[in-house]
Amino acid sequence: MMIWVILMVMTAAAVMAVLWPLSRSAAVARQVDPNTQFYRDQIAEIERDRDRGAMLPEEAEAAKAEAGRRLLRASGLRDHEALAVGEPALRRRRAVSTLALSVLPIVALAVYGAYGSPHLLSEPPGAQLRQDAGKLDLDTAVVQIEAHLAKEPQDGRGWDVLAPVYLRLGRIEEAVKAYESALRYLGRDAGRLASYGEALVIVHDGIVTADAQAVFQEALSLDASSVKARLYLARAAEQDGQVEKAKSEYQTILASAPPEAPWRGFVQDQIARIDGNQGGSAPAMREQPNAEAIVGMVQGLASRLEAQGGSPEEWARLMRSYVVLGQRDKAVAATKRAREALAQDAAGLRTIDAMAQELKLTDTGP
Repeated sequence: MMIWVILMVMTAAAVMAVLWPLSRSAAVARQVDPNTQFYRDQIAEIERDRDRGAMLPEEAEAAKAEAGRRLLRASGLRDHEALAVGEPALRRRRAVSTLALSVLPIVALAVYGAYGSPHLLSEPPGAQLRQDAGKLDLDTAVVQIEAHLAKEPQDGRGWDVLAPVYLRLGRIEEAVKAYESALRYLGRDAGRLASYGEALVIVHDGIVTADAQAVFQEALSLDASSVKARLYLARAAEQDGQVEKAKSEYQTILASAPPEAPWRGFVQDQIARIDGNQGGSAPAMREQPNAEAIVGMVQGLASRLEAQGGSPEEWARLMRSYVVLGQRDKAVAATKRAREALAQDAAGLRTIDAMAQELKLTDTGP
């Protein structure tokens, strides 16, 4: 409400700034005309000369009569000019006043709507400020921690704090490195290992690679109740084609979950999805609305590589895509075909072998 009071006061000030010069014209109009004042002064002087005896009474009366006639003519001319000019001027002043009172507020509101922030008026007081301050505080904190770690790179606590923040900001690769530094300087804690493994999964587009699986296994060896590690290992089993093992692990996790556990719904959804997709392909992708488009792109890539060949990176991308789609048999076949196509490319074969190891396609050797 206060903002509208301020806007009204500012608008009133702008209107007064326009009307003030107009109001002065009336005061000027009421000033004495210098011509008529001259003749009045002349008549007064004649009377003083008569009283002093400088002029005869007859001469004084004649002079006063002549000055009086000139005074009347000057007064009549001024009245005539006022009648001729005053009315149009009055109309002009009224028109300008009307415009000032109506147009200025409208223009002010239009300009505020175009260049101001009227949407802030509909938000709770301080809401936008708190939102901006929160983002600013987070960015500022990250910069400060980064500056500190640049001077003290062995501060494991700093890396441990920074890693999840990087993950939240979408800086996944930096999060992976931060977790590695935290593990190096603080030790291999089960919770920290599970979070590090999660970052590895995210950076590899949702695939639980061999490295990530080893990290989750280590986390479980330190804490058998680590739900995060168990969930990702269940996903790894499903990606490896061991669907029944994955389902059994999900059921075990669900059976030991407290009633208020926030991840109960997720585990139930995974079990229902596996039950609904038994015997089908691409179980992990069917829930996604753009699954058909993704499958189509993968098929197009496979057809082009089969007909024209391609780079090691393209073959590796095809292998990864088949694993994400849950089509592990096709991923194995693509790996063998890539090795055949790149038989004369030692560097390319190393790329394929590295991807096969990452995806745990260990049964694809020649």
